[in-house]
Amino acid sequence: MSSPEKVDKGGDSPNKVHIPDVEKVNSTWNDPADIPADLEKRITRKLDKRLMPWLFGLWLLAFIDRSNIGNAKIDGMTEDLRLDANKFNIALAVFYVPYILWDVPSNLVIKYFKAGYYLPGLLIAWGFVSMCTGFVKSYAGLLAARFFLGLAEGGLLGGMLVYLAMFYRRHQMLYRITLFYCAAPLSGAFGGLLATGLAQIHTEGFDGWPFIFFVEGAITIIFGVAVLFFLPHTPSDIKFFTPEEKEACIARMRLDAHGAAAASTVEEERFDWFWVRRALLNVNTIVLSLAFFAIITPIYSFSLFLPTIIRSMGYGRVTAQLFTVPPNMGAFFVVLFTGWTSDKWHMRGPLMLVGSELDTIWWDVSGCGGHLSV
Repeated sequence: MSSPEKVDKGGDSPNKVHIPDVEKVNSTWNDPADIPADLEKRITRKLDKRLMPWLFGLWLLAFIDRSNIGNAKIDGMTEDLRLDANKFNIALAVFYVPYILWDVPSNLVIKYFKAGYYLPGLLIAWGFVSMCTGFVKSYAGLLAARFFLGLAEGGLLGGMLVYLAMFYRRHQMLYRITLFYCAAPLSGAFGGLLATGLAQIHTEGFDGWPFIFFVEGAITIIFGVAVLFFLPHTPSDIKFFTPEEKEACIARMRLDAHGAAAASTVEEERFDWFWVRRALLNVNTIVLSLAFFAIITPIYSFSLFLPTIIRSMGYGRVTAQLFTVPPNMGAFFVVLFTGWTSDKWHMRGPLMLVGSELDTIWWDVSGCGGHLSV
């Protein structure tokens, strides 16, 4: 067995990144191609089975808790809190202020906290905030709740991407992102079903809509506590690998030159504004950011206002909640299929263009129609 060479980026430059834990591992493999295909598949299957369900649940609950205000709106929240359209829209917008501002700094914070604790910690925090939203009695209270919800959820997406990069090689990332991201439309289906039942609960002091926040927030907290015990921090912490699988997993990440295979690597990595400027001024970054902004705006409009749109067509509260399920279930399968197809055909742009055009047609038709069948 030969010791793998040390990873050295830029000699003695300030951008040099050491990977101490990985360098201590005696590895048989000096090239990713040297790792047997069956061993590579076994490692990937185990990671998929042990990591992806938890990450899927994280993203599912994140979207349920950020969009359930749309379900609460048609179940009496606006009347109880005396919200007009402008106040409600401001309450929605307040969420995104800390969400955007905290996203990047959060990825710096995760360098100093174990990822297996940090991500579920965020989950528990916003679950608590979600529960507190049910106790809100005023517009000011709602604004405060939405602000802290955005702050708690702000570090999740970036943190999950960093976490995935610790375990998966570059060419494996896209489909894994798809696997957890398809939870977003599925949250609309589950959220609609949950809201239908929870809004029927009436007690002294709380009438219907607060229970949407109470129960969904409690589920989030319970799930977050469970995740604390099952998410490994780094490949070197994984208990479900054999010694050979652990060695191969660490070696392939080093050889793939992607992410950090150990917590100490993340902590010792040096921050350099040069790379920040380079990323921000990159043409691909700018174009894709604008494209994502154009895509995500109608997506959030759909998730937050679909119950209201259906309710405005003359349907009752329960019916409106239930009718949010079919389109979200359809979107779940489309996202999953698109991610799989994109990975299999190595095709990105054409699929994005087709999806965007279909989305544009859907919004145009919806704007012209006044009936649910349209």
